[in-house]
Amino acid sequence: MDMSLDELPGLRRRGLLIVLSSPSGAGKSTISRMLLASDPEVTLSVSATTRPKRSGERDDVDYHFVDDAEFDRMIAAGDFVEWAPVFGYRYGTPKAPVKAALKAGRDILFDIDWQGTQQLHAAMGEDLVRIFILPPSMAELERRLHSRGTDTDQVIADRMARAEGEISHWPEYDYVLVNRDTAECLGEVRAIVAAERLKRSRQVGMVPFVRDLVAGG
Repeated sequence: MDMSLDELPGLRRRGLLIVLSSPSGAGKSTISRMLLASDPEVTLSVSATTRPKRSGERDDVDYHFVDDAEFDRMIAAGDFVEWAPVFGYRYGTPKAPVKAALKAGRDILFDIDWQGTQQLHAAMGEDLVRIFILPPSMAELERRLHSRGTDTDQVIADRMARAEGEISHWPEYDYVLVNRDTAECLGEVRAIVAAERLKRSRQVGMVPFVRDLVAGG
């Protein structure tokens, strides 16, 4: 019977930080939800925010809700791996749970933009896997935005205006996928994650394992 890496004596896997970025409407959020639902080893990063809690949201589950003074304290203490202002509020990724997850071999998924990705890469580059998702065409991107039925024409126009700038950052990512079909794109994301988990640099204990292996242990 085949054994997983963690079942082999002395071997375990270091976790991954997985970033999915895209312009709004390219399918990032849908693929993120599908990845989380299909892979129990991946959990979504829980950000701290100064935004007020919305109806139905749970503290420390949806977000860590903090006031401006606490957010300032966390910045000063170096408690974030990345943070940014968004629509008048601030959002940040706490450092401690990220480091704990990596050490325990758990993978964390981030739904952040290119600016947050740059900060995350500067802080924890060797553990980061950056995936950018493109639409097959700008016309299809606009069609998808309209099909959601959640935004006004003006909001959609604003999103389309920002899309070109967001897409211009694609060379900063490790992998770039074109989302022609959601299921196919999800399969590509899962293949990337599977391959990244097997990288030699993420196999903790491989040196003594190989040493014992060739010694007949």
